[in-house]
Amino acid sequence: MARKLEPAIIAIFGATGDLSNRMLLPALYEMSAQHQLPDQSIILGIGRNKNKNDAGFRKDVQQAVEKAGVSDSAKIGKWCDSMVYYQGIDNGTQAEFSKLRSRILSLEKKHKLKGNRIFHLAIPPPSFEPTIKSLGVAELNKSGGWTRLVIEKPFGRDLKTAIQLNETIYQYFSEAQVYRIDHYLGKETVQNLLAFRFGNSLFESVWNREKIEKIEINVDEELGIESRADYYEKSGALRDMVQNHLTQLLTLTAMEIPLAFKADELRFEKVKVLHSIAPIKDEDVVFGQYGPGELGGNGVRGYHQEEGVRRDSKTPTFVKIKMSVDNWRWHGVPFYLTTGKRLKERKSEIVVTFRCPPVALFKATDGNETHPNVLVIAIQPNEGFRISFQVKKPGTEMAVQSEWMHFSYSEAFGPIPEAYHTLLLDVMEGDQTLFVSADETLASWKLYTPVLHTHHTIYPYPAGSWGPEQAEALK
Repeated sequence: MARKLEPAIIAIFGATGDLSNRMLLPALYEMSAQHQLPDQSIILGIGRNKNKNDAGFRKDVQQAVEKAGVSDSAKIGKWCDSMVYYQGIDNGTQAEFSKLRSRILSLEKKHKLKGNRIFHLAIPPPSFEPTIKSLGVAELNKSGGWTRLVIEKPFGRDLKTAIQLNETIYQYFSEAQVYRIDHYLGKETVQNLLAFRFGNSLFESVWNREKIEKIEINVDEELGIESRADYYEKSGALRDMVQNHLTQLLTLTAMEIPLAFKADELRFEKVKVLHSIAPIKDEDVVFGQYGPGELGGNGVRGYHQEEGVRRDSKTPTFVKIKMSVDNWRWHGVPFYLTTGKRLKERKSEIVVTFRCPPVALFKATDGNETHPNVLVIAIQPNEGFRISFQVKKPGTEMAVQSEWMHFSYSEAFGPIPEAYHTLLLDVMEGDQTLFVSADETLASWKLYTPVLHTHHTIYPYPAGSWGPEQAEALK
C-alpha cells in the first residue's frame, strides 16, 4: 500500500555524530531522492558545536551523503540548501532549549508546517533522560500536529534503569509517541522471518519441538571496538548486542502467529516469548574477551591494547548463552545466542537444526555422509537462506550425502534498502510494528539483569578465532 506521509520537522540530536553521518542522514537523502519524504519536510540537526551554522552543517551533510555512495554533488547540495538546518546546543540548559523551541516554531512558519515533529535521540544513553526532560519543560512535546520520540539502543543498562527511563518518558510523552529503535528490525531479512514462517506451510508445520533439535542465533563481528571504547567499556557484549539485537531475533523466531500484522498483535506475541524463557543458569553463560591475534593475514591487537580501554578491564567482548523457551511449542529445544567481536568472520544468521529421522536407514558406516537437515537464515552479509538435504550420490551404489539449496536476496531482488530507510519511513507514517515496546524492553531486562549482576569468569580468546574454547563446551 502507498504510504500517506505528512510533512514534518525531523530534529536529530547528535546530528554531527557517527550514527547520523553513517546512517540517518544518507537514509533521509535517499528517502527524499525517491520521493518518499514529503517535500515540505525539513531536517534540523542539533549538536553541541555552537559555532557551527546552517552552511557549515550542510557541508557536513553533503560529505556524509557522498561518502555513503551518492555521487551527484549538485543534487545533494540543492537538497541540503532547501531542507537542512542546524541548531547548536552546548550544555543543554533550559535557555538553550527555549532557543531551540523558537527556532523550530520559526522554521515551521517558514515552511508552512502544521507542527508535526520527530525528535530522534542519536546521542549517548546518559543523555536520554536530561534531553527528554528538557524537551518536555520547553513544551516541545506539544504542537498543533503530532510529536514522535525516537530513542536509540541501549534502552537502559538493566531493569532498574529501564524502568526509570520509561518513567521519565511518560512524564512528557505517551507510549504511542515513543519509537524505541532497533535497526535489526528494519532489515529485510529479519522481516522475512515472518513471511518465511507464516507464509509457508512447509516450514510452519515443522516449526516445533517434535521436528527441531536446536536453534542457534549468531551475530559475529570481525571488527573490534574501533573508537567506541568509552561506550563499550560501560556496556560489554551482553548489553551491546544480546539484550536488543539477538533477543529480537529470538522472539521473531520463537513467537506464535499473531492475529494480524499489526504493531500491538506482533508485540504481544514477542512479549509472550520473553515471559516463557526460563531463568538463565550461571553454567549456561560463557563470557570472553579478545586478545592479540590475526585476521586476514594481519596481526591485530587485543582488547586491552585498544585506545581508551583500561589495561585491567574485565569488559566482555564475547558472550554465548543457552536458554530454554518453556512453552508448548519449544519445550526441550535449546536456544543458543552468541555474539562477539574480533571473530573469524562477519556474519549474522539463525541456524535451525532439525532432528534426524527416527531410524537411520542410511548409516555412516556404509559410506554415507549423514547429517541432519539444517536451515540457515542469513541476516548479513549474504542475505537469504539455505537448507541442506540428503541426496543420493550418482553411481550404482545406494549412498547419500548432504547438499545445499539456497535463496539469495540480491540475486532475486537486487540491492536491499538500508534498515534505517525502512524504519524512518515507519516513524513518519506512525507505524510502530517494527519498534520495541516498553513491555518488551522490561521483559528482556528482567531476563538478563541477574546475569549482569552475577560474577562470571571472562575467558580469553585470540582475535581471529570463533571465541573461547569454553563456549564450544556449552551444550
